[in-house]
Amino acid sequence: MSTNPVSQSDYADLLGNVSRAGVYHLPFALHGKYEELMAAATGLGYAAFRIDLSEARNKQDLLATIGKAMGFPDWFGDNLDALADCLADLEWCPAEGYLVLLEHCDQLHANAGDDLIAALQIFAAAVNEWRERDIAFWCLIDMHADGIAWLPGL
Repeated sequence: MSTNPVSQSDYADLLGNVSRAGVYHLPFALHGKYEELMAAATGLGYAAFRIDLSEARNKQDLLATIGKAMGFPDWFGDNLDALADCLADLEWCPAEGYLVLLEHCDQLHANAGDDLIAALQIFAAAVNEWRERDIAFWCLIDMHADGIAWLPGL
């Protein structure tokens, strides 16, 4: 996208496009300005999750924080396989689409970069699975560093 969305309507247009759904690095200009983005998602009937990872320092912190924030079922095992299972089957959270905003990822990236990347790859696989069902699944990464080169900007 050549220009950043600036209004709730612009966000709704973007988020409603299933073919564009994916895992994206949020542009620096949007850091901390997420109310319209979240409102657009909920306005589309999406389940929208803001997940604050500022206290996460390792894989266990990452998985526990995601599991709690997204309300994963009791069987969630705090491991990457369980994360993949939960993201692929959101029957406890039916919605028209999904938006996951992972906030404050810099410290986690510095301390457990490989684990963060592994989790983002699981989110990317979930995006593809949901796209096959014609349902948008977005994962947006709030990180100031450009340390994940393969991650496109929104």
